[in-house]
Amino acid sequence: MQYLNRLLVNFAYFLNSSDNYQRKRRFFYNLLENDDYKYKKYFDLFMMILIFSSVSILIYEVKRDIPEYLNIFNAYVISFIFFVEYILRLWIHSSISKVIINQDEYSDLLGRNFSLLYVLNKVFKDKMEYVLSLKAIIDLLAIIPFFHELRLLRIFILFRVFKLFRYAKSFSTFASVLATKRFEFFTLAMFAAIVIFVSSVLIYVMEANNPSSPIDTLYEAFYWSIVTISTVGYGDVVAVSPEGQFVAIIVILSGISVLAFTTSLFVSAFTEKLEDIKEAKVIQDVSKETDTYIICGYESIAKEVAKKLIKSKFNVLVLDEVIERVEDAKRDGLQALNYDPGQVESYKKLNINLSTQVKAILCLKEDDVENVYTALTVRSIDKNVKIMSLLMNSANRSKLVFSGVDEILDDKELVGLVAREYVGQPVAFEVIHAIRAEDSSIKIEEITITQRIVENISKVSELENVDFRVVLLGIHKKDTKRFYFNPIDETLLEVGDVLFVIGNYIFIREFTKHLMAKSSKRVFDGK
Repeated sequence: MQYLNRLLVNFAYFLNSSDNYQRKRRFFYNLLENDDYKYKKYFDLFMMILIFSSVSILIYEVKRDIPEYLNIFNAYVISFIFFVEYILRLWIHSSISKVIINQDEYSDLLGRNFSLLYVLNKVFKDKMEYVLSLKAIIDLLAIIPFFHELRLLRIFILFRVFKLFRYAKSFSTFASVLATKRFEFFTLAMFAAIVIFVSSVLIYVMEANNPSSPIDTLYEAFYWSIVTISTVGYGDVVAVSPEGQFVAIIVILSGISVLAFTTSLFVSAFTEKLEDIKEAKVIQDVSKETDTYIICGYESIAKEVAKKLIKSKFNVLVLDEVIERVEDAKRDGLQALNYDPGQVESYKKLNINLSTQVKAILCLKEDDVENVYTALTVRSIDKNVKIMSLLMNSANRSKLVFSGVDEILDDKELVGLVAREYVGQPVAFEVIHAIRAEDSSIKIEEITITQRIVENISKVSELENVDFRVVLLGIHKKDTKRFYFNPIDETLLEVGDVLFVIGNYIFIREFTKHLMAKSSKRVFDGK
């Protein structure tokens, strides 16, 4: 059993360190789940075409015999594609190898034996979380025709229509908006159900024994109640007795109330969420751009700067906590959000990397104190992004410098600088900004020495960190509780020691995989 556990752990580390495996996993995750992935829209379009094709064939075969190839295409080809999609979604929902690795590292840290039972239980729960989700159930029902030839089961093809919610984002938005009124819609449904039930029983009692009445069964009474409360009133089933007609009047009036309530719910739901939808769209658009100027504050000088930036074909995003100024920016054709530029949460909501996606942050409020707060906030989030600030009072220059502003200009200098379209020229601060953006990828990381690493690497000279362009700053020894800076090559490595390394985060990640994969490689090589 111990050998089996070890083999399983080694295989998990092997998969985690395999570039080919991880590349495929990332590809399918992006294709199925990442709305920002450039190829996802083509995949969604392809799946929507399959859905409409399947439903079209179902409708066509109601009164006609369809060719055998269409039947095979609908029952097998499309179903097989949906089945493969279902399996892929189940695969990427959670990583089994990561569960195994986390359990192995946890066991090493606490000095316990690896628990296979815990891993199986955790994997089962993670996968069942997807299997029992509403979207997964719809996916499963959509592939049922693949397994059965019974004509009745072909009706499950209609469930493929519900898969459109996966591929059309507008459908998902529509559903999320209505979900905010769940309680109100539930109340409405309960009211309508009670009215339909009571009116069905009443009209059945009043009309069932009347020979001239078309309502002879409880089902017909139920049908009459539905078409009446919906104010459709087909006319094929109507009450003929005075009592039945009185019931019909009550039901019609109740139906008007139900429709009015339903309409008001839809209107209020979309009215309340309209700004959130617009805001989400702006954030999504900004997150895809790489050359964005963020203007903090939209007053007279900011308006002039924004015009020059737009003229130079740059992306501009305005942040202002005053809703009137935000609306003013939108009227000028700018992307604008009602966010306070002096709050950290505002930049977190943007979901962008300030160093790599933002060319500069322009603090253009006509108040030096507010510009100082904005600069301090931005600098606390990112130390590399370029910050330019408007200076209204020369006495506040030192405060702006202290807050981390890279370039300070008074109102005339700023407008003049933009007027010369400096943003399109290779001026010095653009070069410095680019260099800083690259430096932002340099990280300092801690790597804990585990039993797995010690089995293959006994001393510092065997780490091979130089090959990965990673610098070893020092080691914190577990036994002596001391930190050794720039350790010598003969320094022994022990379980619990911590390596402190510096380098590009990509190189550090590959170096860590190298350490973890060594023993896995030996196992699979038969060593």
